[in-house]
Amino acid sequence: VQLQASGGGLVQAGGSLRLSCTASGSIFSINTMGWFRQVPGKQRELVALVTNGGRRNGGSRNYADSVKGRFAISRDNAENTVYLQMNSLKPEDTGVYYCAAYEDTGNAYWGQGTQVTVSS
Repeated sequence: VQLQASGGGLVQAGGSLRLSCTASGSIFSINTMGWFRQVPGKQRELVALVTNGGRRNGGSRNYADSVKGRFAISRDNAENTVYLQMNSLKPEDTGVYYCAAYEDTGNAYWGQGTQVTVSS
């Protein structure tokens, strides 16, 4: 499984960005996809996850408390793509955002990371 992420950049506080991540390869076993972020000196932390089923087949979603109400994760299974719409961005949202995909077996795959910088 290969993950290609895009959409990062520089934005002022209060602005918006949309990240995209497209999966390719042996994707039939992918269940959960999501986004993590990391800043220097800190561990990578969960931002949002979406499963391939549940919630009436739209996928169930989980968010870090710090982004609830501001970020929205969505998934287009036809395009094998997961999106992260980030609104009302804050300087503390700055970091490298990594796309992740999980198989039912628990195997995890990671994208290359995309930088998000929010200026105050």
